Amino acid sequence: FDSLPPARYKETMSTILAWIQQSETKLSMPQVAVAEYEIMEQRLRELKALQSSLQEQQKSLNYLKTTVEDMSKKAPAEVSQRYRSEIEVILGRWKKLSTQLVERCQKLEELMTKLQRFQNDTKTLKKWMAEVDVFLKEEWPALGDSEALEKQLEQC
Repeated sequence: FDSLPPARYKETMSTILAWIQQSETKLSMPQVAVAEYEIMEQRLRELKALQSSLQEQQKSLNYLKTTVEDMSKKAPAEVSQRYRSEIEVILGRWKKLSTQLVERCQKLEELMTKLQRFQNDTKTLKKWMAEVDVFLKEEWPALGDSEALEKQLEQC
């Protein structure tokens, strides 16, 4: 009986597996091109919340690892190997999920910065175009007014 996992182990294992599956599903949503900063901010908040949740689940994962180590010392080799294999699969999925979260957050933050810069540049360009439009609609100076013609030439 010493080699059997405690009830808490099984509960923790099913909780972690459900959490990993749910998180993997969230991350597997297709990435769409978004040109609205607010939507990108919302997605970043969701990813950050998932990262926080990952950190909260770390204690449970640590419990599973130490429990498997303890059981491995007491259990027969084949039972011990089964539990180690089970935890290795979970640790692999955990690491992949953690890496994906970090990468997605960084990529989204980069894209948000680029979009912000693009929006600012577009605003500046529109302002400049409006000023040019006003300039082009101004009255042309009379042909004999060389001073006004020189001023307008400089503006051009």
